[in-house]
Amino acid sequence: MYVYIMANSRPTIYTGVTSDLIRRVYEHKQGFIEGFTKKYHLYKLIYYEVVEGQMEAIIREKQIKDMNRVEKLEMIKKFNPDFQDLYPQII
Repeated sequence: MYVYIMANSRPTIYTGVTSDLIRRVYEHKQGFIEGFTKKYHLYKLIYYEVVEGQMEAIIREKQIKDMNRVEKLEMIKKFNPDFQDLYPQII
């Protein structure tokens, strides 16, 4: 399982969970997913974690969503200092 964060250039960010990171990010990039990510053009994968099991992934997603914006951005910067799109690295 994966916990991931998508962003736009602002960055507006979205945190999600998936069992197939490549497929899910592709769906976001193509605009197949209706809702927040499509509305705000969140097409860059800027962060992800591999998590053991669905329940652990949901717990971790909630922990990240409970962080304030500064904490989230600091976490992302440690993983991806330039906020680059990580999708090309995972395909």
